Amino acid sequence: MTESLIASIATLQDMIQEARIVAGFTGAGISTESGIPDFRSPDSPWMRNKPIPFALFLESPKARREAWRRKFTMDDLYRGAQPSAGHIGFASLIASGRMPAVITQNIDGLHQASGLGEDQVIELHGNGTYAKCLSCSRRHELDWVRYHFERNGDPPECIVCGGILKSATISFGQSMPEEAMRRARRLAASCDLFLVA
Repeated sequence: MTESLIASIATLQDMIQEARIVAGFTGAGISTESGIPDFRSPDSPWMRNKPIPFALFLESPKARREAWRRKFTMDDLYRGAQPSAGHIGFASLIASGRMPAVITQNIDGLHQASGLGEDQVIELHGNGTYAKCLSCSRRHELDWVRYHFERNGDPPECIVCGGILKSATISFGQSMPEEAMRRARRLAASCDLFLVA
């Protein structure tokens, strides 16, 4: 390690020790070490499997089929991904009591896999590890959705109300999650150190 890097790490450690409340914020870069491609890099598999806009997903059964095909294609690319050192670092800060929660743009569930509870992760773009009904909000596990999708080529409907199932992520054109946004704003406003990775 260079002297400047050692000095920077020491400065960060001092800042964390002096902070009353630390807010964490993560984006795609923290998960690339885990083997999950970021969205905008050249030749990103996300560019070959672009998310379907929300309005089109709602209006077209054909678009919903294609959205699920793309979703499962992407899931297969990073199946078995494990939390990175960054995920573990944020989990350690939360365990120490210095950070109440981490705010993330990621949909991969790796913060939860690092040992954090659902209440310790504020997901601005949702979560791609399960599906939700757009009518009644019931959670559906992806293994069940995929089984039915691969069996007949059509995504299943909600088992409770018959509504449209969608990955629990926020699609282009879909409203941001109000409660997650409120929680993120409260944490950002109350912290005295905002740590971005």
